[in-house]
Amino acid sequence: MKNPNRIKKFYALGCFFALLFFTANCYALNLDNLKANLIKGDYQAAINEGEKLVVQDPHSDELYYLLGLSYLKAGDYLRSAGTFELIIQEFSGSRFKEEARLGLGDAYLLRNDLARAEESYHELLKSNPDTRLKAQLFYRLSEISFKQGEADQGQDYLAKLKEDYPLNPEVRQNRDIWPVEKNSPGFYYSVQVGAFSNPRNAAQLKQKLLSSGYPAYIEEAPGPAGSKNYRVKVGKLNSRPEAENLNKKLKAQGYPTKICP
Repeated sequence: MKNPNRIKKFYALGCFFALLFFTANCYALNLDNLKANLIKGDYQAAINEGEKLVVQDPHSDELYYLLGLSYLKAGDYLRSAGTFELIIQEFSGSRFKEEARLGLGDAYLLRNDLARAEESYHELLKSNPDTRLKAQLFYRLSEISFKQGEADQGQDYLAKLKEDYPLNPEVRQNRDIWPVEKNSPGFYYSVQVGAFSNPRNAAQLKQKLLSSGYPAYIEEAPGPAGSKNYRVKVGKLNSRPEAENLNKKLKAQGYPTKICP
């Protein structure tokens, strides 16, 4: 004769494992939804999904990385930095630690906190001189150098990038961004008026400047985490004094400007 209590125990155990399997499958499905929204560019949907999943599993470094990346893409640089810092500090053996360090630097860079961005990038290079992210680091460090007016150092980073990683996307897709030697036929100054991750915003600013009589145009450049930046610039001038006069005029009209060689 079968033992009813034993049957009940087996039934309860079976229900437990079935529930565990169902929950794991649902979690994996929701994580896939987060990834899909991130790839599609629906960053707010990815954030909503990620924040719900964190409640279910606060110990997934992959989840935190995807959430930090979603914040970064959505322009919430403060929360992005906080999420990447959490991975660095709390997940010592994480396979996403280097990407988190790069993402942290990107969050600072996009907030124009150049010193902390540079520190984060150098920390990654110091912790692993052979990191697979070295090409991205060289590019970002070159960008910081040019923004700080250290053109020679910026050129050095770009030279390393072209020499060591000639097939890297930053080299192959953006050969036109390499600075041209001063006094060469292709050299000119311009005034940058804005930089955007959304091409529509860049196009709107360009149109506004054109309507005001400024010769505005858009230059594409690689941005953090595989994204693109759309830089709105005015003029292609032969001399620095001309650029400074244009810069002064645009700044007086309330534009956040920067002279670019």
